[in-house]
Amino acid sequence: MDNGSPDGSGPESVAGSRAARTSGQGPPASDGKSVGFGVRLRALWRLLVVVKTFLPLAIGWWRDRRRFLLFGGGRDVTEDQRRERAEFLLSAFVSLGPTFIKLGQLLSTRPDVLPGAYVDVLSRLQDRVPPDPWDDIEPLLDEEIGDVESVFESFDREPISGASLGQVYTARLDGDRVAVKVLRPGIRRRVEADIRVLSVLVPILARFSSPSQQFTLENITEEFATSIRREMNYQLEAQTLERIAENFADDPKIRLPDVESEYSTDRVLVMEYVEGVKITDLDALDRRGIDRSALVEQLENAYMRMIVEHGLFHADPHPGNLAVQEDGTIVFYDFGMAGRLGEQTREQLFEFYVAVAEDDVDRMIDAFVAMGALDPAADRQLMAEGFELVLDSFRGEDISQYRVAELFEQFQGRMQEMPMRLPQDLALVVRVSSVLEGVCRTLDPDFDFIDVLKEYVADRATETGTADRVRGEVRSRVVEFERGVRRVPGQLDAALDRAERGALRTSMDIESENGVFSRLARQVVFGSATGAAVVATAGLYGVGSGSWAVVAGGAALLLGVLTKRSFRTTGPHRDVQAGTAMAQRSLQGRRQGKGEQGRGK
Repeated sequence: MDNGSPDGSGPESVAGSRAARTSGQGPPASDGKSVGFGVRLRALWRLLVVVKTFLPLAIGWWRDRRRFLLFGGGRDVTEDQRRERAEFLLSAFVSLGPTFIKLGQLLSTRPDVLPGAYVDVLSRLQDRVPPDPWDDIEPLLDEEIGDVESVFESFDREPISGASLGQVYTARLDGDRVAVKVLRPGIRRRVEADIRVLSVLVPILARFSSPSQQFTLENITEEFATSIRREMNYQLEAQTLERIAENFADDPKIRLPDVESEYSTDRVLVMEYVEGVKITDLDALDRRGIDRSALVEQLENAYMRMIVEHGLFHADPHPGNLAVQEDGTIVFYDFGMAGRLGEQTREQLFEFYVAVAEDDVDRMIDAFVAMGALDPAADRQLMAEGFELVLDSFRGEDISQYRVAELFEQFQGRMQEMPMRLPQDLALVVRVSSVLEGVCRTLDPDFDFIDVLKEYVADRATETGTADRVRGEVRSRVVEFERGVRRVPGQLDAALDRAERGALRTSMDIESENGVFSRLARQVVFGSATGAAVVATAGLYGVGSGSWAVVAGGAALLLGVLTKRSFRTTGPHRDVQAGTAMAQRSLQGRRQGKGEQGRGK
């Protein structure tokens, strides 16, 4: 293959100009006019088109609040009507093009924004559109990497896939088959214009939404803009692919394509073409003798490692992006959509996984609150029912569809009332979990996610030494205390809310004589503090912190003396017995009063 060309358009000369164009850390190279008057003019035109498209739906929503637009009460909306509107919304997103297709996919992961019927319908939205003609793609390739005929030994002009932002071709480079991903020409200008439209319309929509939803709506445009701009920068995708490949370098059963960095830019990504059968092609998997149950476990473990350990994960695991090789190795494709989690979020997420493995619903809810995915004032009983239902589905149990619909309707209504503030990174985790569940169920109908999770949690626990386990035990005591403190504001807020509605009633029948309960409280506090100090002393001694263990031991001794004195002051049982006697007298008095009232009637 000839790597040079007389006119200087070969790879060497192109590489130099490409490096100069993309070496900075600023925004990606434009299509020629990424900003300016053209974008503003297009944004104005798109605003008119978008308003016209959504106007019937907007009128319908407004009439739900004002039957005759300017006056009249609200009207009830049936589930069939919601689903009909959701279908209209789906068609509108498709007709408005790539940006709104991506927006619809984002909204399908956000039950804190849209009602359940809309989320369900939008989840069918596929990022598959007809490809741009070769005559439009070739000039872009020539500009980015040089003359196609000179750079590649052969190039198939028919794309093997087409998405809203780019399309993929196959070619031969240095004797090897490669995949060439090309950003659609002019797509950045179109997307930027649409983002401007959304930045105008979403704040207006937020003004007419409930106060609890305004926060989410005001932030979703920024989140979406950041996400789609990342997806349009193929240099970032290449970096993500390489980082995830490094993270799995020690796992021979996970395969990612190698990036041909010399021929890749922010608008063209050239990478190794890795063969494999579609992961949901069950007949092909069975012909190759691949154990599907083991494959499911392998896939789930890979994602748990990405999410919990690495903090960088492939966020689009639909069957078209997953393949399996002859020996059962899993191949990942398309890293345009990737999730990133900070260390603290990963720790909280692992805490959630531990709670799932231990079937501890309260701990699961606390983990959601800690991650900022759930308001502390949420209805814990309703949330507990929801989590129990999800756990049952993960176990593969048969769930009553009526109960699912009923609970989801309640849950959805509460979510619309509460400021859920679901962060974008956690929304991606939810999306990945949902899509992955479908893939795993296809591979193995008896798949039990809880069993896989328990094994993963157990493996993670055994990776740490004795000192780590002791530190973890001490930390868990602190976390338990912190968790109880964190619940107080939400419970207090809920109580005040009930008080404002006149729904809060209190009844006090037991009175404290001679400070009985005050002294009892001191005994409880001193006893609890002594126990905590003893645990801390043992933990510090176990991890080798001798000096701090001595300090903690001294504190434990002092608290023990105070505890003993508190009991000596009041006598062993006298005050407790007095309190019990008072309670009994109070209850007897209430019963006698009720009896007299009954006789009076």
